[in-house]
Amino acid sequence: MKTMLVPADYYQQFDADFSLDVPGEGYGGWKRTEIEISLDHTAVVVMHAWDCGTREQYPGWHRAVEYIPRSYEIGRALFPRLLAAVRSSPLPLFHVVGEAAFYKEYPGYKKAVSLATVEPQPDKAQSDPVLDCLKQFRADKVFPGERNLPDIKRGGERVAFLAEARPLDHEGIAENAAQLFALCKEAGVDHLIYAGFAINWCLLMSPGGMLDMDRRGIMCSAFRQAVTAVENKETARKELCKELALWRVALAFGFVFDVDDFIAALLGAL
Repeated sequence: MKTMLVPADYYQQFDADFSLDVPGEGYGGWKRTEIEISLDHTAVVVMHAWDCGTREQYPGWHRAVEYIPRSYEIGRALFPRLLAAVRSSPLPLFHVVGEAAFYKEYPGYKKAVSLATVEPQPDKAQSDPVLDCLKQFRADKVFPGERNLPDIKRGGERVAFLAEARPLDHEGIAENAAQLFALCKEAGVDHLIYAGFAINWCLLMSPGGMLDMDRRGIMCSAFRQAVTAVENKETARKELCKELALWRVALAFGFVFDVDDFIAALLGAL
Protein backbone atom coordinates (compact mmCIF):
# COMPACT_ATOMS: atom_id res chain seq x y z
CA MET A 1 0.00 0.00 0.00
CA LYS A 2 1.42 3.36 -1.05
CA THR A 3 1.10 6.17 1.48
CA MET A 4 2.16 9.76 1.93
CA LEU A 5 2.83 12.01 4.89
CA VAL A 6 0.89 15.27 5.03
CA PRO A 7 0.44 17.95 7.70
CA ALA A 8 -3.05 17.82 9.18
CA ASP A 9 -4.96 19.89 11.72
CA TYR A 10 -6.87 18.15 14.50
CA TYR A 11 -8.68 19.40 17.59
CA GLN A 12 -7.88 18.29 21.13
CA GLN A 13 -11.24 18.33 22.98
CA PHE A 14 -9.81 17.56 26.43
CA ASP A 15 -9.14 18.23 29.32
CA ALA A 16 -11.58 20.69 30.81
CA ASP A 17 -9.82 22.65 33.56
CA PHE A 18 -12.21 23.21 36.45
CA SER A 19 -9.82 25.61 38.13
CA LEU A 20 -10.75 28.11 35.39
CA ASP A 21 -13.85 30.31 35.27
CA VAL A 22 -14.69 28.60 31.97
CA PRO A 23 -13.47 24.99 32.23
CA GLY A 24 -13.67 24.44 28.46
CA GLU A 25 -10.88 26.96 28.00
CA GLY A 26 -8.58 24.24 29.30
CA TYR A 27 -9.04 22.14 26.16
CA GLY A 28 -5.95 21.67 24.02
CA GLY A 29 -7.61 23.25 20.98
CA TRP A 30 -6.27 23.21 17.44
CA LYS A 31 -3.05 21.31 16.88
CA ARG A 32 -1.08 20.19 13.85
CA THR A 33 0.78 16.99 13.19
CA GLU A 34 2.00 14.98 10.24
CA ILE A 35 -0.20 12.00 9.46
CA GLU A 36 0.02 9.14 7.00
CA ILE A 37 -2.76 8.71 4.47
CA SER A 38 -3.14 5.95 1.91
CA LEU A 39 -2.88 6.85 -1.74
CA ASP A 40 -4.75 3.61 -2.46
CA HIS A 41 -7.74 4.26 -0.19
CA THR A 42 -8.26 8.06 -0.20
CA ALA A 43 -10.28 10.20 -2.60
CA VAL A 44 -11.03 13.90 -2.97
CA VAL A 45 -14.69 14.83 -3.39
CA VAL A 46 -15.99 18.16 -4.69
CA MET A 47 -19.53 18.76 -3.46
CA HIS A 48 -22.10 21.28 -4.71
CA ALA A 49 -19.59 23.40 -6.65
CA TRP A 50 -22.30 25.16 -8.62
CA ASP A 51 -22.54 28.03 -11.03
CA CYS A 52 -25.59 29.82 -9.64
CA GLY A 53 -25.52 32.67 -12.12
CA THR A 54 -24.84 36.31 -11.34
CA ARG A 55 -26.51 38.64 -8.87
CA GLU A 56 -27.92 40.55 -11.82
CA GLN A 57 -29.53 37.37 -13.18
CA TYR A 58 -30.90 36.01 -9.90
CA PRO A 59 -30.85 38.74 -7.25
CA GLY A 60 -33.16 36.83 -4.91
CA TRP A 61 -30.90 33.78 -4.87
CA HIS A 62 -27.87 35.90 -4.02
CA ARG A 63 -29.81 37.80 -1.35
CA ALA A 64 -30.66 34.54 0.42
CA VAL A 65 -27.35 32.71 -0.18
CA GLU A 66 -24.70 35.31 0.52
CA TYR A 67 -21.80 32.87 0.26
CA ILE A 68 -22.21 32.42 -3.53
CA PRO A 69 -19.53 35.06 -4.34
CA ARG A 70 -17.13 33.40 -1.89
CA SER A 71 -17.70 30.04 -3.56
CA TYR A 72 -16.94 31.60 -6.94
CA GLU A 73 -13.69 33.09 -5.63
CA ILE A 74 -12.62 29.76 -4.11
CA GLY A 75 -13.38 28.05 -7.39
CA ARG A 76 -11.35 30.58 -9.31
CA ALA A 77 -8.39 30.83 -6.94
CA LEU A 78 -8.00 27.31 -5.56
CA PHE A 79 -9.80 24.64 -7.55
CA PRO A 80 -7.54 24.69 -10.64
CA ARG A 81 -4.41 24.00 -8.58
CA LEU A 82 -6.05 21.51 -6.25
CA LEU A 83 -7.88 19.52 -8.88
CA ALA A 84 -4.88 19.47 -11.22
CA ALA A 85 -2.74 18.00 -8.44
CA VAL A 86 -5.35 15.37 -7.61
CA ARG A 87 -5.79 14.46 -11.27
CA SER A 88 -2.06 13.95 -11.66
CA SER A 89 -2.02 11.58 -8.67
CA PRO A 90 -3.40 8.12 -7.88
CA LEU A 91 -6.27 9.68 -5.87
CA PRO A 92 -9.75 9.38 -7.42
CA LEU A 93 -11.73 12.58 -7.79
CA PHE A 94 -15.47 12.31 -7.16
CA HIS A 95 -18.23 14.90 -7.50
CA VAL A 96 -21.42 15.16 -5.43
CA VAL A 97 -24.39 17.02 -6.87
CA GLY A 98 -27.94 17.78 -5.80
CA GLU A 99 -30.90 16.44 -7.72
CA ALA A 100 -31.03 18.27 -11.06
CA ALA A 101 -30.92 17.53 -14.75
CA PHE A 102 -27.68 19.16 -15.82
CA TYR A 103 -25.36 16.24 -15.02
CA LYS A 104 -27.53 13.29 -16.05
CA GLU A 105 -25.69 12.66 -19.34
CA TYR A 106 -22.19 12.69 -17.83
CA PRO A 107 -20.50 9.26 -18.07
CA GLY A 108 -19.45 9.53 -14.42
CA TYR A 109 -23.05 9.83 -13.27
CA LYS A 110 -24.21 6.91 -15.40
CA LYS A 111 -21.41 4.84 -13.89
CA ALA A 112 -22.47 5.72 -10.33
CA VAL A 113 -26.07 4.79 -11.10
CA SER A 114 -24.98 1.45 -12.54
CA LEU A 115 -22.89 0.64 -9.46
CA ALA A 116 -25.31 1.74 -6.74
CA THR A 117 -28.02 -0.23 -5.04
CA VAL A 118 -31.29 1.67 -4.95
CA GLU A 119 -32.07 2.24 -1.28
CA PRO A 120 -35.62 2.38 0.09
CA GLN A 121 -36.82 5.83 1.07
CA PRO A 122 -37.73 6.30 4.75
CA ASP A 123 -41.34 6.70 5.71
CA LYS A 124 -42.40 10.28 6.32
CA ALA A 125 -44.98 11.70 8.66
CA GLN A 126 -48.20 12.76 6.99
CA SER A 127 -48.56 16.52 7.03
CA ASP A 128 -51.60 18.43 8.28
CA PRO A 129 -52.87 21.98 7.64
CA VAL A 130 -51.21 23.41 10.73
CA LEU A 131 -47.83 21.92 9.82
CA ASP A 132 -48.23 23.15 6.26
CA CYS A 133 -48.78 26.67 7.61
CA LEU A 134 -45.71 26.42 9.83
CA LYS A 135 -43.56 25.30 6.91
CA GLN A 136 -44.89 28.13 4.78
CA PHE A 137 -44.16 30.63 7.54
CA ARG A 138 -40.57 29.40 7.74
CA ALA A 139 -40.14 29.61 3.97
CA ASP A 140 -41.49 33.16 3.96
CA LYS A 141 -39.90 34.51 7.14
CA VAL A 142 -36.85 32.36 7.98
CA PHE A 143 -35.32 31.18 4.69
CA PRO A 144 -35.24 31.94 1.82
CA GLY A 145 -37.90 34.66 1.98
CA GLU A 146 -41.05 35.00 -0.08
CA ARG A 147 -39.69 37.52 -2.57
CA ASN A 148 -36.55 35.46 -3.21
CA LEU A 149 -38.26 32.19 -4.11
CA PRO A 150 -38.98 32.99 -7.79
CA ASP A 151 -35.31 33.79 -8.49
CA ILE A 152 -34.15 30.66 -6.68
CA LYS A 153 -36.56 28.54 -8.70
CA ARG A 154 -35.42 30.12 -11.97
CA GLY A 155 -31.76 29.81 -11.05
CA GLY A 156 -32.13 26.21 -9.92
CA GLU A 157 -33.50 25.28 -13.34
CA ARG A 158 -30.32 26.61 -14.97
CA VAL A 159 -27.69 25.65 -12.40
CA ALA A 160 -24.49 24.03 -13.70
CA PHE A 161 -21.04 22.99 -12.53
CA LEU A 162 -18.60 25.77 -11.80
CA ALA A 163 -16.28 25.89 -14.81
CA GLU A 164 -13.30 25.14 -12.55
CA ALA A 165 -15.04 22.09 -11.06
CA ARG A 166 -16.46 20.49 -14.18
CA PRO A 167 -15.91 16.71 -14.04
CA LEU A 168 -13.83 14.82 -16.55
CA ASP A 169 -15.56 11.90 -18.26
CA HIS A 170 -13.95 9.22 -16.08
CA GLU A 171 -14.71 10.94 -12.74
CA GLY A 172 -17.60 9.58 -10.70
CA ILE A 173 -20.63 11.82 -10.09
CA ALA A 174 -23.03 10.95 -7.26
CA GLU A 175 -26.34 12.54 -6.34
CA ASN A 176 -26.84 10.56 -3.12
CA ALA A 177 -25.03 8.55 -0.49
CA ALA A 178 -25.70 5.18 -2.12
CA GLN A 179 -24.05 6.29 -5.34
CA LEU A 180 -21.07 7.89 -3.60
CA PHE A 181 -20.59 4.81 -1.44
CA ALA A 182 -20.73 2.60 -4.56
CA LEU A 183 -17.98 4.70 -6.14
CA CYS A 184 -15.94 4.39 -2.95
CA LYS A 185 -16.39 0.63 -2.83
CA GLU A 186 -15.32 0.17 -6.43
CA ALA A 187 -12.20 2.30 -5.90
CA GLY A 188 -11.39 0.82 -2.47
CA VAL A 189 -11.80 4.25 -0.83
CA ASP A 190 -12.33 4.56 2.93
CA HIS A 191 -11.31 8.22 3.41
CA LEU A 192 -12.91 11.18 1.61
CA ILE A 193 -11.51 14.70 1.70
CA TYR A 194 -14.20 17.28 0.90
CA ALA A 195 -14.07 20.58 -0.92
CA GLY A 196 -17.14 22.60 -1.80
CA PHE A 197 -20.08 24.46 -0.41
CA ALA A 198 -21.19 24.82 2.26
CA ILE A 199 -19.15 23.14 5.00
CA ASN A 200 -21.74 23.62 7.77
CA TRP A 201 -24.75 22.70 5.65
CA CYS A 202 -24.56 20.60 2.49
CA LEU A 203 -21.17 19.01 3.15
CA LEU A 204 -22.42 17.83 6.53
CA MET A 205 -26.10 17.05 5.98
CA SER A 206 -27.04 16.79 2.30
CA PRO A 207 -27.16 13.41 0.51
CA GLY A 208 -23.59 12.25 0.06
CA GLY A 209 -22.35 14.51 2.84
CA MET A 210 -20.21 13.61 5.81
CA LEU A 211 -22.99 12.35 8.06
CA ASP A 212 -24.15 9.88 5.41
CA MET A 213 -20.67 8.64 4.65
CA ASP A 214 -19.56 8.44 8.27
CA ARG A 215 -22.49 6.09 8.91
CA ARG A 216 -21.07 3.88 6.17
CA GLY A 217 -17.64 3.71 7.78
CA ILE A 218 -15.92 6.31 5.60
CA MET A 219 -13.61 8.82 7.29
CA CYS A 220 -14.49 12.36 6.17
CA SER A 221 -12.02 15.25 6.20
CA ALA A 222 -12.01 18.72 4.62
CA PHE A 223 -9.76 21.29 2.98
CA ARG A 224 -9.71 24.45 5.08
CA GLN A 225 -9.34 26.94 2.22
CA ALA A 226 -11.53 25.08 -0.30
CA VAL A 227 -14.79 25.40 1.64
CA THR A 228 -17.03 28.18 2.84
CA ALA A 229 -20.06 28.24 5.13
CA VAL A 230 -23.57 29.52 5.52
CA GLU A 231 -23.10 32.53 7.77
CA ASN A 232 -25.61 34.61 9.70
CA LYS A 233 -25.80 38.30 10.52
CA GLU A 234 -23.74 37.88 13.68
CA THR A 235 -21.00 35.67 12.16
CA ALA A 236 -20.62 36.83 8.57
CA ARG A 237 -17.87 39.42 9.10
CA LYS A 238 -15.43 36.93 10.65
CA GLU A 239 -16.86 33.77 9.02
CA LEU A 240 -17.30 32.21 12.44
CA CYS A 241 -19.71 29.54 11.21
CA LYS A 242 -16.98 28.22 8.95
CA GLU A 243 -14.60 28.02 11.90
CA LEU A 244 -17.17 26.15 13.99
CA ALA A 245 -17.87 23.76 11.12
CA LEU A 246 -14.19 22.95 10.66
CA TRP A 247 -14.00 22.26 14.39
CA ARG A 248 -16.97 19.93 14.04
CA VAL A 249 -15.30 18.10 11.15
CA ALA A 250 -12.10 17.70 13.15
CA LEU A 251 -13.97 16.54 16.24
CA ALA A 252 -16.60 14.24 14.75
CA PHE A 253 -15.36 13.04 11.37
CA GLY A 254 -11.71 13.36 10.35
CA PHE A 255 -8.98 15.96 9.78
CA VAL A 256 -8.61 19.42 8.28
CA PHE A 257 -5.98 19.89 5.59
CA ASP A 258 -4.32 23.02 4.27
CA VAL A 259 -4.63 23.09 0.47
CA ASP A 260 -1.03 24.11 -0.23
CA ASP A 261 0.39 21.58 2.24
CA PHE A 262 -1.72 18.83 0.69
CA ILE A 263 -0.71 19.72 -2.87
CA ALA A 264 2.97 19.79 -1.90
CA ALA A 265 2.72 16.42 -0.16
CA LEU A 266 0.82 14.92 -3.07
CA LEU A 267 3.25 16.13 -5.71
CA GLY A 268 6.16 15.00 -3.57
CA ALA A 269 4.70 11.49 -3.38
CA LEU A 270 4.45 11.04 -7.16
